[in-house]
Amino acid sequence: MVELELEDGLAVLTIDRPHARNAIDLDTMGELEKALDAAGDARALVVTGAGEKAFVSGGDLKELARLRTEPEASAMALRMRALCDRISAFPGPVLAALNGHALGGGAEVAVAADIRVAADDVRIGFNQTKLAIVPAWGGAERLARLVGPGRALLLAGTGRVLDAAEAERAGLLDLVLPRTRFAEGWREVARSLATRQAREIKHLTTRTRSPQEAAAAFARLWVSEEHWQAAERVMSRGK
Repeated sequence: MVELELEDGLAVLTIDRPHARNAIDLDTMGELEKALDAAGDARALVVTGAGEKAFVSGGDLKELARLRTEPEASAMALRMRALCDRISAFPGPVLAALNGHALGGGAEVAVAADIRVAADDVRIGFNQTKLAIVPAWGGAERLARLVGPGRALLLAGTGRVLDAAEAERAGLLDLVLPRTRFAEGWREVARSLATRQAREIKHLTTRTRSPQEAAAAFARLWVSEEHWQAAERVMSRGK
């Protein structure tokens, strides 16, 4: 099951499959496609999992074991790769809230987001090599952009799983919160990103922009009522 919560410009997409540690099968892919369609107008997107044990534990091996031919395996990988690409290309900021471990394909879903916030007892790893396969949902390329090609090869090639502190030092996680504050903390961060200005900043930081494009984005916000209300509050403090 994939749940979608929409509130005040923030879309929260929760993968809720406790019997499979939030692993993804073909039906879940279909539900993710529908949820992303419905979240299209949100200012920011959160991807998370239900419970505290797993964010996403990868592909659901029991279900995906039915795929026995190369064309079937390729079609599945391309379908999920397209979903991760949609998460990455979402117009507003995307936050992966790692409520539990993100392993294999789960790590690939996590790195499709712009920002990763994790509870301090979480582990993350590209351990597909343990199954004699490789990342195929775009995770290898995104991991290399995050931590560098050499470290990406070391992590994915050995299948090493990092704890939250190690992953934060490596640049794989952006913010680690105590478990007791995790649910409150990621929502606080997500709400602060559900703004027009955060959307513009995402465009400036993730795509090559000319000085003119950056100036145009600034100017659009400069003339907005939201900007002038905020400016008036700041200026009134000095009176």
